[in-house]
Amino acid sequence: MEILDGKKISNDIKDEITVVVSKMKEHGEKVPHLAAVLVGTDGASLTYVGSKVRSCKKIGFESTLIHLSEETTEEELLKQVDALNTNPDIDGYIVQLPLPKHIDEQKVLMAVDPDKDVDGFHPTNFGKMALDMESFIPATPFGIMELLRRYDVETEGMHTVVIGRSHIVGRPISILMSQKGKAANSTVTITHSRTKDLASITRNADIIVSALGVPDFLKADMVKDGVVIIDVGITRVPDESREKGYYITGDVDFKDVSKKASHITPVPGGVGPMTIAMLLKNTLIARARHTARNSS
Repeated sequence: MEILDGKKISNDIKDEITVVVSKMKEHGEKVPHLAAVLVGTDGASLTYVGSKVRSCKKIGFESTLIHLSEETTEEELLKQVDALNTNPDIDGYIVQLPLPKHIDEQKVLMAVDPDKDVDGFHPTNFGKMALDMESFIPATPFGIMELLRRYDVETEGMHTVVIGRSHIVGRPISILMSQKGKAANSTVTITHSRTKDLASITRNADIIVSALGVPDFLKADMVKDGVVIIDVGITRVPDESREKGYYITGDVDFKDVSKKASHITPVPGGVGPMTIAMLLKNTLIARARHTARNSS
């Protein structure tokens, strides 16, 4: 059994980006600039955005954090989005989800300029990705693909089962793994909450990508020997016996499933770090595209 170490690979990617940024500085070029918009004080969002800002500083990016109050109106947020769209200094930005309930998330995401949509959530980018055209790939699926590539996991002709059909992970990863190319050429089955007899499907899977958000959902009796496991789930489970009062676990019963798996991602330290690394890579790509467009 081999651990697919997302923490190590994400650090490798950050080191690679650092080298590129250093060369940009040497040549007097503008370095990538990533902005993040955070509305409210959601604990997980604060942690996640803080990690992005620290990562930007580490690799030499410029970064801007726009922290708005919980009471920010939809109109005010849309004005902020428009300001970022028209700011030539910003290469890419994210609007951190979830947003407060009084704000229409879809309306806000639709307002993001697709050329700065480094989260890859805009329908323009999703549609281009589905057609195998140049686009921004959602950071988590992008990270999964990069993990599979760097560990040379065999995917061609394999049966991949995706658990979950969200537009952030489930649907895009199903598209990417069925396309041509490395870490792809797979035969994909999407399963979800309405799937009947899920275990009979997962037992026949060569690769399982679980993005369900249910702690320890995937048990050892639901997988076959030699399966590749990509655990996207991350849940805080209350536990008063621990110093923090909780522990973090994924969708997969790691202790037992790892005994049958050929490759498996841990939680934490698997897909999570890769998401941030690929967000940074998308921002670097955005800077390169903007440079090319301005010089043509």
